Formats: sequence, structure tokens, C-alpha cells
Amino acid sequence: MEKIQQNQKFPLTIKRIGINGEGVGYFKKQVVFVPGALPGEEVVVEAVRAHPKFTEAIVKKVRKRSPHRVKAPCPVYEQCGGCQLQHLEYAQQLKAKRDIVIQALERYTKFSVEQLEIRDTIGMEDPWKYRNKSQFQLREMKGKIVSGLYSMNSHRLISVPECIVQHPITNKVNNEVRRILEDFRIPIYNEKTKKGIVKTIVVRVGVETGQVQVVIVTTGKELPRKDMIGKEIKKRLPEVVSVMQNINPKKTSLVFGDKTQKLAGTDYIEEKMSAFSYELSARAFFQLNPEQTIKLYDEVKKAANLTGKEKIVDAYCGVGTIGLWLAEGAAEIRGMDVIGEGIKDAKKNAAKHHLNNAMYVTGKAEDILPKWEREGWHPDVIIVDPPRTGCDPEFLKTLLKIKPKTFIYVSCNPSTLAKDLQAISKQYEVRYVQPVDMFPQTSHVEVIVKFVLKV
Repeated sequence: MEKIQQNQKFPLTIKRIGINGEGVGYFKKQVVFVPGALPGEEVVVEAVRAHPKFTEAIVKKVRKRSPHRVKAPCPVYEQCGGCQLQHLEYAQQLKAKRDIVIQALERYTKFSVEQLEIRDTIGMEDPWKYRNKSQFQLREMKGKIVSGLYSMNSHRLISVPECIVQHPITNKVNNEVRRILEDFRIPIYNEKTKKGIVKTIVVRVGVETGQVQVVIVTTGKELPRKDMIGKEIKKRLPEVVSVMQNINPKKTSLVFGDKTQKLAGTDYIEEKMSAFSYELSARAFFQLNPEQTIKLYDEVKKAANLTGKEKIVDAYCGVGTIGLWLAEGAAEIRGMDVIGEGIKDAKKNAAKHHLNNAMYVTGKAEDILPKWEREGWHPDVIIVDPPRTGCDPEFLKTLLKIKPKTFIYVSCNPSTLAKDLQAISKQYEVRYVQPVDMFPQTSHVEVIVKFVLKV
């Protein structure tokens, strides 16, 4: 097979959208990924990186445009990289996301996708201004502080003063906090010189409550005039009820470090979804799109099909959101997570809603579940909502030993879901796969899979 050479130009027909939002085509039986190209388009591309199994290319000319191509409304869309699909009609984004799930299943499992019930993606009526949390990196440029996101595959910071997928309050608060740091002449961390103090501004809003939390992420404990900064933020931004400092000295892609301390206000903000309210501390996980989260959790509830007699485990439970959603229809809910702050919040949330049938503990599910089993407590339903890396292999081994009748997997990464699905399917039948669009304009897709124990 003739290998594609770097800088080689060639015609290509785009067949589908890839997992990172790029167009996918085939040239001389080789896979070619082309950012910005859409299914059905005929393009001339130039190879920019040739790998043994695939080639990355850029569009040089569009010979035939997709009828579903639209003009991206964001002025920095092509530089930013935070969104990947703003140039595609929203209805087609939903179809592409279902196809991304199918691609992952085809690649990582032995299933014939025709055997599986893969449902249409559940979307939003208004797919803009939905993100309740912003994490903007900071840079000092010509005496001014710039906040924004890194360009795709680089550490070049793109200034994003007004992100159109962010809730408007997060944009407003981020910009004002940036100005306050500028006014107080706080040194901004410089990756090259390794000098400076503040790395990131994180803003989270309770969409229903209007309460806002600001977290200033620093390289160490030092933050000059920290009390004055906290007071000034509260003075200029009355909606901010919590100002925190998180200390992250590590040189990693992770935003938060292990230590968080209060600068002003409360330790947490409150958010409401349907009949439930939640206390959210700085590092506690909470879904970024509350409107779609309600749809997601309602789908989990449908999948659990509760009668009131079930014992449920909410593994990787965070602040207990999924468990609370299901608690009323269950005999008992037990949850666990490795982040102790989240478990504290989960306990508070359960107590606040007078749920006497909920119990939360800190630790790994693969350690705790066998202990409960030895004590004679056996779950009927296990729900898991793991990070992007998927389930820990030890957790999957534990699941297959404990054998609940129903297992519900909520995934934010179709590739790791598909790999885990292959292992789970040894003992479980896949009832259906339900994609949910939690992040419109991006290539991310959330997926719920209902598994039932084979008889």
C-alpha cells in the first residue's frame, strides 16, 4: 500500500465525523482526519502529519459543500478549539454523536451494531449558553491579564472574553475577577519562567439559584492581599457568595490541587434541579449542563425501572446527584467516591432532603462492595458514572463477582465505554444504548447503557 507523504495534496470525500469532531475520509484505503470538514463534502486536502495507521490533513479547497454547513457564530471558533462542531447544523450534530458512539462500538467491541438498540441522541432546544462552569487559564501580556483557553494541541492561549457556550454570568464574573487581579497587580504564573502566582480562574454558577463561586488557583499558599481580593470580589460582584483559593503546585494538566481554602463568603454554593438542591464545594463534581442533566438522570431512572424494593449502589457518586434522583423509588441507596469533599457534600445533600435510606462513604467501590457483600448486603442495581478514563479494571472484576440484576453505565467517553462494555458483556446483556448531548457544539457525547444480568 502506497504511503501518504507529508505535504502531499489529494482529493478526499468525507464519510463521517470522528470522535474529536474532525471529518474522516479514506485515501488509498488509509484513514485521513480533516478538522473542519463535514460528511458528504468533497475536498482537496494537504497531509500535515503522516502516522503509520492514519494521516492528519487540512482543507485546501472545498469542491462540494455539505448542505448542513453553517457559519460558526463564535469569532475565535477556529483558533480556540474548545468547540469542534459550531460549523454543523445542530440536528446533524445529534446524528453525528450517535455515529461517534457507533464508531467506538465498532472499533473496540465484537458486537455487530445492528444487534444493539442504539437510540437517537437526546438534544437541547437552545444549544447555547449552557455551561455553568468556566476554567480559564491566565497570561500576562503587555501589562494586561488575558484569560482564555489553549488553542488545539498547543499551549498558545486564546483570549476568550465572551464564550457563547458559557452561561453569561460566568463570563461576566471571570472578566471582573481578571480586572481585580490586574488592579491589585497580582503576579500571573508564567509557564516558561516558572514565576508568578495565579494560574487559573474557575467560576461556577448555580443556574437556578444565581449563586456564584470563584476559585483562584495558585501555585502555592502565597497570594498577596488575599483578604482584600476576596472582599473586592464580593463588593463588585454581589452574586458571588463563595471565594476560594485552590493550591496546585504541580505541573500537570489538572486544574485543581489537593488543598482549598476560603477567602470570603461560604465554602459552597447551592444549586437546584427539579425538587432537589445541592451544596457544591470547590472541587466537587457536578454536571456542567443542568438542563440536560435533568434529562440524563431521568433516563437513568427509566433504566433502573424501580419498584421501591431495590437496593442501589451509586458508584463514583460525586456529591450524590444520581443517587438522590433515584432514592425516592428505592429501598436503599449507598454511594462511594474517592474524593472526601464530595462525600461530605453527598451526606449533607441527603440529610437536607430527609433521605433516611441513603448512605455515603469515602473509598473505592472495588474495596467497599465486597465488604458489604460479606456483611450480607447485596445490591439489585449498580449505577456508575466514571471519569473519562472509564471504570477501574478492579471495579469491573468486582461487578462481575457481585452480579447485580441491573447495571447502568453513564459514560462521558464512548471509547472507554466500548472497551468496558466488551468485558461486562461476558455476563450481561446490553438492553439499549442512549446517547445524550450534554455539550452542544462539541464532539463530546454522554451515553447511558442499560445492562441486564444474563439468565
